[in-house]
Amino acid sequence: MSLYTETFYAREITELFSDRSAIAKLLQVEAALAIAQAEVGIIPDSAAKIISDCCVIDAIDTISLKNDIVLGGNVAIPLVKQLTKIIKNRDFEASKYVHLGATSQDIIDTATILTIKEYLIWLEEKLIRLEKTLLIQTKNHKHTLMIGRTLLQQAKPITFGLKTAGWLESISRAKDRIKDVKKRLLCIQLGGAVGSGNANITDEVQAAFAKNLQLQEVFPWQSQRDSLVEFASFLGILSGSLGKIAKDISLLMQTEVAEVFEGAAESKGGSSTMPHKRNPVSCALILSNATRTPGLVSTMLSALPQEHERSAGLWHAEWETLTQLMNLTSGSLVKSVDLIGNLEVDKDRMLQNIEITNGLIYAERVSLYLSKSLGKMQAHESVKKACATAIQKHKHLKDVVLEMYPKIENIEELFKPENAIGNSVSWVETLLKKYS
Repeated sequence: MSLYTETFYAREITELFSDRSAIAKLLQVEAALAIAQAEVGIIPDSAAKIISDCCVIDAIDTISLKNDIVLGGNVAIPLVKQLTKIIKNRDFEASKYVHLGATSQDIIDTATILTIKEYLIWLEEKLIRLEKTLLIQTKNHKHTLMIGRTLLQQAKPITFGLKTAGWLESISRAKDRIKDVKKRLLCIQLGGAVGSGNANITDEVQAAFAKNLQLQEVFPWQSQRDSLVEFASFLGILSGSLGKIAKDISLLMQTEVAEVFEGAAESKGGSSTMPHKRNPVSCALILSNATRTPGLVSTMLSALPQEHERSAGLWHAEWETLTQLMNLTSGSLVKSVDLIGNLEVDKDRMLQNIEITNGLIYAERVSLYLSKSLGKMQAHESVKKACATAIQKHKHLKDVVLEMYPKIENIEELFKPENAIGNSVSWVETLLKKYS
């Protein structure tokens, strides 16, 4: 926890990554292992019940546990030691069966997957909310005219609905990616010391263990980390997609543009020295998170080539990296839901900004129109010359073109923004049918 935890993360999900929650997941895995072994007749049912009953977070001395982690290099070693002592005080015979045949990585990896599973349930719900909110904005603004920009310069008119439709599609793809990721990710890790199993970690135990935890039974993956890295990459992509939305909105909030704004709230976006400012604070925080996540994904990728059957350091590098990735992405997602839901759109300003180039944004349309009579190359050169003249003399392109070609017909139609948006409306309408 730090001064900025609630700034960058999502308050409603931070408890999932607390010490208490992490230990509870580890205990859940230990209990599930004992129950699975009892179900297939490896340990007595009575021992499994006692072990399960003792796997409660309040029985663990968290402070001592955290102090002892450094001695063993992972949390499972001191946790099993504490748990065994607790059970031994209740029933000596049952204590013989704690963590039977398992290795630390079995417990830690499976607990991590349980945390991710719970996280993905939360994430999917938030993505659905964001998708619905973007859908509303896209419907509301499919006809809202604005300028399209390329390389930060005015290019051609589009609709704001076309822009939000692009955002919408990126979030829809994120939902689809979750489904693919879950197929390979939500699996147990149970292979014993070197992933080969033993008399107490059998096929039957694996099956019962997976069923008890409602995870998939798979081949041990203790040094094959591709599924976790795929998950990390998914988080990086999602964070970047949210950052793209925030980047667009922050640029549209610039004083000179002033087309779109974050929703107003008391004390939001203020400056400590300049009372007039309305800063894109939500966008800034989303972009901050999007800036940090690629490095974390890179760490996960760097940890892929793990040595033999268990890594010295690369496995360990994943633990906090994954937690930070999940926290940063969840923080961005919560802020994005609020950002899009309370977005303020200034349609009049959008129309005003379309006109600031004195018609230069319609040069392509004029060129295409003239090419019918002049040919493509001559029309292009002619309009290019007209644009230079308009800029030099601070005149509207339409007036320059009329001076060059006084007999041109229907010139007004060439300079109407609604005639220059291409397939903006029809493409948005086609897209919206997917969500109806």
